[in-house]
Amino acid sequence: MKTPMAGRRKYSIKLMDKNFGRNVLAMVLLTVFLYIFVLFAYVYDTTWGQTVSIDSPFLPKKHELWFAGLSNEEYRSMLLGGGVVRERDQVEVGKSDERYKYESGDKLPEFVDWRDKGAVGSVKDQGHNFSGGSWAFSATGSVEGINHIVTGELIPLSEQELVDCDEGFKSSVGVQIDHAFEFIVKKGGIHTVNDYPYKAVQGVCDQNVVNNSKVVTINGYGNVPQNDEYSLKKAVAHQPVSVSIEAGSRHFQLYKSGVFNGICGTELDHGVVAIGYGTEDGRDYWIVRNSWGTGWGENGYMRLERNVASTNTGKCGIAMRPSYPTKKPLTVCNNHYSCPESTTCCCVSNFGNYCYGWECCPVESATCCDDRSSCCPPEFPVCDTKAKTCLLSKDGPIGVKALGRSPARPNMRVMITSRKLIVP
Repeated sequence: MKTPMAGRRKYSIKLMDKNFGRNVLAMVLLTVFLYIFVLFAYVYDTTWGQTVSIDSPFLPKKHELWFAGLSNEEYRSMLLGGGVVRERDQVEVGKSDERYKYESGDKLPEFVDWRDKGAVGSVKDQGHNFSGGSWAFSATGSVEGINHIVTGELIPLSEQELVDCDEGFKSSVGVQIDHAFEFIVKKGGIHTVNDYPYKAVQGVCDQNVVNNSKVVTINGYGNVPQNDEYSLKKAVAHQPVSVSIEAGSRHFQLYKSGVFNGICGTELDHGVVAIGYGTEDGRDYWIVRNSWGTGWGENGYMRLERNVASTNTGKCGIAMRPSYPTKKPLTVCNNHYSCPESTTCCCVSNFGNYCYGWECCPVESATCCDDRSSCCPPEFPVCDTKAKTCLLSKDGPIGVKALGRSPARPNMRVMITSRKLIVP
């Protein structure tokens, strides 16, 4: 027999079960809402906000809507920077050389894209809270290109090292690029982006990294003849070229695809890399790699109108301040080892006529001494291994101290050059 109390207990249990289910559902919905709120806040902060961590693999890429959501003033302050070089200032800020001067009769390819040849790294992002760094991305892009052309290795280089350590940082964009090349030459090379990571802000030069051995070197740099798109075409046919442009117009800001023929002037405020050229439907264009991530333009690239009839500066001033790094081919020892340019390969380990161990003498056309640890310059070609000297002639009284050797480097792919290899 059921008592009234038992009935009330059963009803209470059912009511409690029902309320418990409602509470669980409410907690689940609240958790989902909080998760969506936190996710939205994170996306807002990293995509439209002011903080940025360039190297984070979890950051969403800048989207074209991000650029469209900025006023032109905000866009300029976030992404453009460096001193402005106007057309009338060009004679004062740079000197051209003749290496890539276009001559009547020069035969150049109709289409060039250094991406197809593996000489262009992935598109980088300078960040939107550091407007003055484009020159560093332009400089490293062209150095990465010439290094690949000469050595076969595509190595991402450190923009942060240039921003922190190059004293030419405060000058105009085009001059900054030249200063970057000078810095790399004087310091004996530049480190990789992994050795000296990008932080999107100018900091103090990290001497602990800078004083270590450099990874990529160049021998010098040159300036393409100014206001001459034919000479620029000749240069780009041979290697990626650093160029300065005016990128401040609303048309440039909102570029998505196609050959750009929108409004822009010649107040150079942004550094990029010209990595090729071509023609589409009768319209000539340059292929330009930018440093605003893959969400801008054609996955981070732009096709910029070329051979504009109304100006000799090129579209957006692209022909006003082109410059390029130079790098001599390596001295090749064999298919597996090479020495730096302007050196001599010396065999240290061989089996019969086959040499499988190499070292480098720091001068060209050197004599590799029998002690397999020293070498002599061509002016004093006779080795005196006991005295560790180099003589003008055998048993002669005039001599200099013998030179030391350094280990040869393994090759990935090298450019074959004429050389004299001496096996003692």
